[in-house]
Amino acid sequence: MALLAPKWRHAESVIAMPTIQVKGVPADVHAALHRRAAAAGQSLQEFVLGRLRDEVQRPTLDELFERIGHRSGGKIGFKAAARAVRADRDSR
Repeated sequence: MALLAPKWRHAESVIAMPTIQVKGVPADVHAALHRRAAAAGQSLQEFVLGRLRDEVQRPTLDELFERIGHRSGGKIGFKAAARAVRADRDSR
């Protein structure tokens, strides 16, 4: 019986994914990331990819404002809303 190579070794089964290369990483930053990856039981690549995924899960302020701007709802102004929030907080 012949042994077959793992499926991931066959070029047709490999999905090409984009790559990011970061040049000029300061030694202390690299060392800290490497330590954190080791502490998490991950390779540096796995650790950094996880951090990148976490980053894109949180919308930026511009993205939030864009989403909020498309919502419909009340017509209260900013100052009135701020007064309502302050009154609610003060009542607690």
